[in-house]
Amino acid sequence: MDNKKIFITGGAGYCGSRLVPRLLEQGYKITVYDIMYFGDDFLPKSNPNLNIIAGDIRDIQKIKNACKDHDTFIHLACISNDASFVLDEELSTSINLDAFEPMVIAVKEAKIKRFIYASTSSVYGVSDKPDVKEDHPLVPLTLYNDYKGRCEPLLIKHTNDDFCGVIFRPATVCGYAPRQRLDVSVNILTNYAYHKNKISVFGGDQLRPNLHIKDYCNLVELLLVAPKDKIQNQIFNVGFQNMSIFEIATLVKKVVEEMYPEKGAIDIIRTESDDNRSYHINSDKIKKILNFSPQNTIEDAVKELCEAFQKNLIPDSFDKDIYFNVKRLKKLNAK
Repeated sequence: MDNKKIFITGGAGYCGSRLVPRLLEQGYKITVYDIMYFGDDFLPKSNPNLNIIAGDIRDIQKIKNACKDHDTFIHLACISNDASFVLDEELSTSINLDAFEPMVIAVKEAKIKRFIYASTSSVYGVSDKPDVKEDHPLVPLTLYNDYKGRCEPLLIKHTNDDFCGVIFRPATVCGYAPRQRLDVSVNILTNYAYHKNKISVFGGDQLRPNLHIKDYCNLVELLLVAPKDKIQNQIFNVGFQNMSIFEIATLVKKVVEEMYPEKGAIDIIRTESDDNRSYHINSDKIKKILNFSPQNTIEDAVKELCEAFQKNLIPDSFDKDIYFNVKRLKKLNAK
């Protein structure tokens, strides 16, 4: 295993909290670097191969010192999701954009061999094309997807034969994780269906690509070991099922009603929405180059979430701010 020591920013976030245990199981040595807005109690701290550092990615010198002697740098940390930008534009700009290039330079100077950047498929904004590929123009609707897109060339600008950079644009992630999010589409709808017996759909015609969190982790694991010549400076869409919000709601209703017939019929209530992000991504490129295809469906994610609710792994799912990025950061008055 050439890239055995892994440094992960945002490793205590939603995706990181599922990725880190997975990589530890595969024998990697992991350093999680995270500001800990959502805590870290859910990380497997007893594992001797896990090192946890509470740190801000804007502290470039601290990152540079901490990531020395690692093989791969995985950058997940950000103020995540479009709605989070209602918080504080300065906070989001400093973390999601201003810190990025200085961090890339510091990582390169620390002799890291590979940099994996988690961008987002929301960089496409709105598109009526039936299949949005990686060369589609970026039409950002919010600062979040604007900054995510603007960081991509800043990584490529600094790559060379000794410093490999790869970018992936994941669809909206869904499913269970130790640090759960309940403010993304599939997870929101499942929470309402399971606990309230009704689903509120805002708009509903918007197309959204989706990606099970297990496939997200599978992809990152693949990018750790993929040959450099196949991934250097590449950008990959990664999504599975492109569905409208209303279609997702209908699927959630079906799954929950089948799993829990005692709940009876689950109502779907539609209301207007000013969130008009809509796009349908094509993930053929990553299939062709890396032979990667997601294997886990939205239905799998809904079932997994329902089982987690049933086991009380996600207690107080409407009241705890830790499940909702905006609520949490407002409570912390994050700066």
